[in-house]
Amino acid sequence: MPTISRFDVLIIGSGAAGMSLALQLPPQLKVAVLSKTQLGSGSTLWAQGGMAAVLHDRDSVQAHVTDTLAAGAGLCHEPAVQFTVGRSRQMVDWLVSQGMHFDLREDQQDAEFREFHLTTEGGHSHRRVIHAADQTGRALSEVLASRVAEASNITLLTDRCLVDVIKTGSRVCGAYLLSTEHNRVDTVSADAVVLATGGASKAYRYTTNPDGASGDGIAVAWRAGCRVANLEFNQFHPTCLYHPDSKSFLMTEALRGEGATLHLPGGERFMSRFDDREELAPRDIVARAIDYEMKRLGADCVFLDISKRSPEFITHHFPQAYKRCLALGMDITRDRIPVVPAAHYTCGGVVVNQFGASDVPGLYVVGESACTGLHGANRMASNSLLECFVYAQSAAEHIADSITPLSTVPEAWDDSRVRDSDEEVVIQHNWQELRRLMWDYVGIVRTSRRLHNAAERIALLDREVSGYYGRFQITRPLLEMRNLARIAQLMVQCAAGRKESRGLHYNSDYPDSAAKASDSILIPPHFDPASALSGPTDTLPAYSD
Repeated sequence: MPTISRFDVLIIGSGAAGMSLALQLPPQLKVAVLSKTQLGSGSTLWAQGGMAAVLHDRDSVQAHVTDTLAAGAGLCHEPAVQFTVGRSRQMVDWLVSQGMHFDLREDQQDAEFREFHLTTEGGHSHRRVIHAADQTGRALSEVLASRVAEASNITLLTDRCLVDVIKTGSRVCGAYLLSTEHNRVDTVSADAVVLATGGASKAYRYTTNPDGASGDGIAVAWRAGCRVANLEFNQFHPTCLYHPDSKSFLMTEALRGEGATLHLPGGERFMSRFDDREELAPRDIVARAIDYEMKRLGADCVFLDISKRSPEFITHHFPQAYKRCLALGMDITRDRIPVVPAAHYTCGGVVVNQFGASDVPGLYVVGESACTGLHGANRMASNSLLECFVYAQSAAEHIADSITPLSTVPEAWDDSRVRDSDEEVVIQHNWQELRRLMWDYVGIVRTSRRLHNAAERIALLDREVSGYYGRFQITRPLLEMRNLARIAQLMVQCAAGRKESRGLHYNSDYPDSAAKASDSILIPPHFDPASALSGPTDTLPAYSD
């Protein structure tokens, strides 16, 4: 039987943002953390490179801010960048206090006088990426998951998917959750709901993201009445391992930070023709260069070469990459690594303020689902984990200060008028069509005609999926397809409205950047100006033109 549960705070998502927010809420609050599968199964687990932070006296907050603004191609909101970078050392200290062990310099292993081993990545002018070998995300996930499991005020809700949030008037009062284990929809009442569901890179045929990256939080927030912004800026990571037996394995950017070079199949280096920074140019430039060369030559991939570094250095700093490639018959201490670009990060998302608060009272959005103003038109490498922790902390502080008990009890889910489906193959077909369509028409290089055709075809898919959703019992594939069909529409709408090329968005019909940078802000049908963002905000304007 469906159930109605009650919590003070419901957090949807168990990655870095969701778990760290839960841990920083007051212990007297009753908190639930939802995960699609098991705790810590989000994109954080896959993060290899590390987290950017100002930790050395040769570096500075202003240098990190300047680098971020440059990578964001004129679209970052400087107050948001200052706010995020200014808290970086504080976040590192908090993580260490939770039990996180980052790599130390080999000549300074004394924890009392520790100095972290820092690496560099594309767009950074200093070594400032703190890491745990090339498995930083896994290490962070394990530490946070263990702390969450120990917390007496936190309940774990695993094997559940978000259906929609529930509102009473203009305010959120809970959510409907699908239990995939019991095949039922439960109702959860909560005074505050946090969406920490990650990005939407699963909209693309090739992606570095796990299967759960289906844009659920963005789509749900849109349906609830939240504005979204800058969804045309989809970051394609330049170097995803290209091998028939490897699914979406990322070759960390830290490889290039430590000297790895990119080569054409014939052995020639090529990045100097595209940017003076060569392999350490921002990701949009490197991905577009690889895409151009692959199309020019008709090549299946290009190659990444780290073999000039010693085998000892490679196996010590990149054990995960070494072991993965070795299992496929490649020894990266001497062999070149075949790589291609793949959809990696959603830079836009739900409009929030510096507390992660959205346009809908009681609804917060943190992590990759949010548009904070930090990333602009292109996320600089390793700023995403930093953003997760900074905004999770500020959201936790805001919830603790402002949470108000609600007397409203949400209505239970009603599925009395739907039936079991005998056409689930339709969802799989639609899923494959959408991902191919987005890759071919809304990929690294776009045209206005492709975007127009994509909009028409995605609208048909969205109508078909909406009809299916209204008639049949819901399943996880149906929920994800419903959300991604909506996200794809919003991505195309943002892209079609941008009559320029900037950062991650390149339209060959408009190859130049406009003189003035502006955000692509979309307003949903149920937007309520009276309850929209108010108070201090360092991100996006309250209304679009």
